[in-house]
Formats: sequence, C-alpha cells, structure tokens
Amino acid sequence: MGSTRRGGRTGRLVAAGVVCGAALAALTVPTAQARTIDGHGGSVHWAEKDSGSPQVRFRGLAAVDRDTAWLAGTAGTVLRTTDGGASWRNVSPPGAADLQFRDVEAFDARRAVVLAIGEGEASRVYRTDDGGATWTESFRNTDPKAFYDCLAFFDRRHGLAMSDPVDGRFRILSTSDGGRTWRVLPADGMPAALDGEAGFAASGQCLVTSGPKDVWLATGGGAHARVLHSADRGQTWTAADTPVPAGDPARGVFALAFRDRTHGLAVGGDYRPDQPSPQAAAVTADGGRTWGPAATPPPAYRSGAAWLPHSRTAALAVGPTGTDLTTDGGRTWRTIDTGSYDTVDCTWDLSCWAAGEKGRVARLER
Repeated sequence: MGSTRRGGRTGRLVAAGVVCGAALAALTVPTAQARTIDGHGGSVHWAEKDSGSPQVRFRGLAAVDRDTAWLAGTAGTVLRTTDGGASWRNVSPPGAADLQFRDVEAFDARRAVVLAIGEGEASRVYRTDDGGATWTESFRNTDPKAFYDCLAFFDRRHGLAMSDPVDGRFRILSTSDGGRTWRVLPADGMPAALDGEAGFAASGQCLVTSGPKDVWLATGGGAHARVLHSADRGQTWTAADTPVPAGDPARGVFALAFRDRTHGLAVGGDYRPDQPSPQAAAVTADGGRTWGPAATPPPAYRSGAAWLPHSRTAALAVGPTGTDLTTDGGRTWRTIDTGSYDTVDCTWDLSCWAAGEKGRVARLER
C-alpha cells in the first residue's frame, strides 16, 4: 500500500500529473537496451539504489512517496529510506532474525506494519509508530494449520491479513486500530477452498484493497487459479475463476492490482524457472466477477504488479526475468527491462519502486 495521506496536496497532484504524462510518453517508446525503460539514453529507467543488504531478498515493499519507502525481507530484515534511496536504515524488529518478512504496509515515514510468514508461530505481525526505532508484536499465530501470506489496509485503521485455508476455507484476520490488535473473522462467509488451493507470499500482493470496503484475494495450486472478492471488509466473499493456469502447487495468480473497485489486473504463472508461464496475466472490468485473458501476456512468470498513478491504462508487472508494461489496461504487455524484481509499488507522485533478490531495490527515475 502506498501513502494514505489525503490533505494539502492539490498543487502537488497537478505537478505529478504533468510528470506522469511525460514519463508515460517515455515509457511507451520501444526499449533499445536492457535496464532502460524508454530507449533514449535512460531518461526514464529503473535506477538501482544500494540497500547495503545483498544477502536479503525483499518481497515486501511499501512506497510512501518519492523520498520514503519501506522494505521487508528474509532474515527478519526491515529497511527504511527517507532520502529517495540514497541511504537505508536497518530498522528490523529485535529478535526477528529467524523470520521471513514478506509484506509491509506503511502509512507514512513513521508508521508501518510488517507480516512474517510461515507455519504456526512463524506467522506474526509487528507495528511501529516511530520509524522502526521500536516495534510491538501485535499478532502471533498459534494455529499450526494456519500460514499467513499477505496483508492489506483500507485506511489507517482498517486492515486484513489472509492465511492459506484452515479446515477447508481461507482464514481472514482483521484489525480496526491500525494493526495494534487483530481478530480472526468468522469463516461462514468464505467459500470452500479447492483441493490444494493456497495463496502465494511472493510480493505482498496476494491481498489488495480499493476504497473503504473492497478487497481481493489471489489463489493458485488448485484446479483453477481464482480471485476471491469481498465488498464488506472480509465478512463475505465470492469466488471467480481466472484464465491463469493452475493445477500445480507452483502455478496460479501471484499478484493483483486494482486502480479502482472495478478495474483490476492479475499476474502470475509458474514460478519454477525451467517451466513456461503461458497466459500469465488476466484483466477484469467488473470488480473481479469475471476475468479475461491478456491478448499478449508477459512472456514469463510475474510476481508483482502496480498501476501507474494518474493513468487509467498503464501498469507495470515485475518478476525474476524482467519488467513488463501495459498501456491498454492489461490487454497487451511488452518487456521493458530485464532486471530481476519480485514486487513493485507506485504512489501519487510517480515514485514507482521495485525490490527483489540480492538486496535489489530501484526507483523509476528520469
């Protein structure tokens, strides 16, 4: 989730719209070289930032704005920058070195919530209100059958986390105080899970929100890759099949991105590098009730996706073999970069960030 700040930004929004228009124009020019997004000497490109943590894989990313971003990764690592990636501060929770952080949701430069994934007590949630100087463990899973994958917030107070199915249904955790306390929601409104169905903790984007009440959950592993939708903050859900291939524990929808409560993207495939990923993207224009295949999908597995701000048609998808761009709302995609990234996030001021293996983090720059 990007910044949730709303006030005092009219002038900045106008300026950001101008920047976005120029950047989008550059993005749509065919690529001439790897790692350069526009093909004109790098005027718009992924500019790598030195995280100082080459041993860490960052699958959790929360971009607040052009200056501030949070990363969450392996070995219990949480980093934060407030100077556009020029420097990173290690703000990892103490005693968390054995945990695998896969998702982080930031409200601003000081307040953030991180999720550790895994079976049983390995699944935990921490919150900070002072930029990571101190953390409070606000949830520790005690059910050995639960495995939490992703979390997402509607606003600064209301959020959800999702677990793989427990007793045949996905489990939903809810907070109404910004992640300070959590409770498991009743399973009555959740459809039955398919055999072998689960979520993928690959990018922090298997659970996403839009507006005050709508939330979507991505699945794979079962006979069909599905997207589940709730319009009441996780109380009741409906399920829809997608054309993204599944039928194997390594295949399905890995990430979702909604630019509003109607228009959404799904990306995924087969995460095994020696396996092809046909039909690795899908689109919806009815809030996830139905999904259609991308006419020209990304050429390989993709684990993260984000809409470009101030655009109704442009979005990015990332994965271990590259970054793809769509300029027609997800119907066609083309590869614009060959660097490896697991997750991507964009904010109102066009501060798109990406992160992944070997401590890699980058920001879209001109």
